Amino acid sequence: MGIRYCFWVLVFLIHNVFTLGEGHDSVKVSMSCNPDDLEALTSFKSGISYDSSGRLMKWVDSLSCCKWEGVECDNVTGSGRVTVLRLPGFISTDETVFQSQMNGILSPSITLLSSLQVLDLSGLIGLSGSIPPSIGLHLQNLTELYLHGNNLTGQVPESIGMLSKLEQITLHENRLSGPLPSSLGSLINLKSLYLNANKFSAVIPDGISNLTRLEYLHLEDNSLTGNIPERIGNLQALKELDLSSNLLSGKIPLSVADLSSISVMYLNDNSLEGSIPFPSNQNQMQSLGFLRLQLNRLSGKIPATFGSLVSLQRVSLSYNNLEGEIPSSLGNLSSLSELYLSGNRFTGQIPESFGQLSQLNLLDVSHNLIEGPLPFQMSSLQNVETLALSFNSLNLNSIPNWLTQLSSLSRIYLAGCRIEGELQELLKKIPNQIQELDLSSNNITGSIPTWLDNHSTRLYLLNLSRNSLESKIPDSISNLKALGVLDLHSNNLTGSFSQVLDMGFLTFLDLSDNSFTSGIEEIEHSSGGEEKESPVIQLLNLSNNLLKGKLTPTIGRFKSLKILDLSSNELSSELPEALSNLRSLETLKLQKNKFSGEIPDEYLKLRELKELDLSNNLLVGEIPDGKPLSNFPPSTYSGNKGLCGKPLMPCK
Repeated sequence: MGIRYCFWVLVFLIHNVFTLGEGHDSVKVSMSCNPDDLEALTSFKSGISYDSSGRLMKWVDSLSCCKWEGVECDNVTGSGRVTVLRLPGFISTDETVFQSQMNGILSPSITLLSSLQVLDLSGLIGLSGSIPPSIGLHLQNLTELYLHGNNLTGQVPESIGMLSKLEQITLHENRLSGPLPSSLGSLINLKSLYLNANKFSAVIPDGISNLTRLEYLHLEDNSLTGNIPERIGNLQALKELDLSSNLLSGKIPLSVADLSSISVMYLNDNSLEGSIPFPSNQNQMQSLGFLRLQLNRLSGKIPATFGSLVSLQRVSLSYNNLEGEIPSSLGNLSSLSELYLSGNRFTGQIPESFGQLSQLNLLDVSHNLIEGPLPFQMSSLQNVETLALSFNSLNLNSIPNWLTQLSSLSRIYLAGCRIEGELQELLKKIPNQIQELDLSSNNITGSIPTWLDNHSTRLYLLNLSRNSLESKIPDSISNLKALGVLDLHSNNLTGSFSQVLDMGFLTFLDLSDNSFTSGIEEIEHSSGGEEKESPVIQLLNLSNNLLKGKLTPTIGRFKSLKILDLSSNELSSELPEALSNLRSLETLKLQKNKFSGEIPDEYLKLRELKELDLSNNLLVGEIPDGKPLSNFPPSTYSGNKGLCGKPLMPCK
């Protein structure tokens, strides 16, 4: 250490002689690089094997490290020490913003920058290693620490609690693990704490409640357990609280209602239970605009005082065990744009006061026990685009006429609402073009209406499954140019479906459990000998129909397929080798047909295959040896008397 120190003293003296001889003032003298700072920066640079931004390549003049890109020094006090190291991955220019990359290890020598106030090494993607355990012992001037969006591992050091000047910590989107350090509760000047999207476990330290200046607390997307700290309400400055997607349990603390500055609160995707404890009076949480409590185990009723949260814009209480009637006080939420209440046990009727929600864009009360009739006041919801009422006890019998008065309506979900008879033409009169229409699980009869053409440019999802439709698929369905999801399964449809298969944007097609007799064998190349563009279908389910004939090699054009189910038909061809072209295929079900011949060796190319069923056909020969075919259970190939080889009995 003594030799190195003497060397840097000599360098410093020589540099001073030359700079003074050239007439430089004392400020220029202070720009020379402090030995510890130089060692820290050069060690950091040597730990980086690749820098796509080229910034580190410019770090060459060891006497002027304060001029290096991303480095700032203190020229006010004359110390010349490095106070800022700012090398973020996202770089902004006059024309664009792009993300650079640094591959390498975060050098522990970074802690030699003892005057450092700002450390920003965020978003570098390939930066790995761990946070130096001694960070709190050496960087006690640090006010801002940005290490998010990297590949850091290990724990957050307990010594971090010694950084009493810290105001900003962003460590999110790494692979940090272990418990959160209890010393975090000592950082009384902290305003932002982002630890989300890591692998932290154990409980949230109770000391977090001491951070009375904290404005942003993000711990989502980890594996935190235990309860929310009882004293969380002490965080009077808190604006955003996100504890979602963890393993938290217990009740929501009563003190949550004391968060007077809170505007965003996400507690969803945990195992929280008990009742919703806020607001306890009409003057609490007046700034709360965004609330997510879905996917917990909450019970009881929605408090009537909920209607006093006048700033609420989006609220989700979906998929809990909430019950009772929906309080009419929700009609007072004049700023509300999205309301999710699905997947609970709400009873009674939709309150008439909902007609007052003039800003409402989305209403989802599906999967409850809501009864009819629907209040006519809902016809005042002129901004509502999505109306989801599926699977309640509405007993509508017919689609309400006032739907035609909703000028913004484009997504309609009325599945399982006991709608009967033929599809009414009033849907043709809806002012806006429908994008999504789900009328499944009703008792709709007759044919698929041709008036769907009125919505040809925007209709993306059409679900008429589990009804009693009796007809062929009309040729006019090919006019639905934007259709991406078509679900007609479990009806009495007949004839051919070939006109559907080549629809340009269709990704999901379920025609199972009908009486189709043809269609798949009609997939051919277009005229002129040119092959048609590959369909983008990812799911194709034609099971439980009356299909006969051959499965033609042109099935190989469906290169986007992930799920193909042709089971329980009467297809009698050999298995086409062209199926091996479907390299994205994850599920292949061909059971209960009359497929014959051998299983092509080319099927070994289906590397993504996770589910396969070829049972109960007329297949013969040896099962091709190798993955994935040999990895499936014997039931995959049962009922084919001529098959042998792994996983069945060896061939003779």
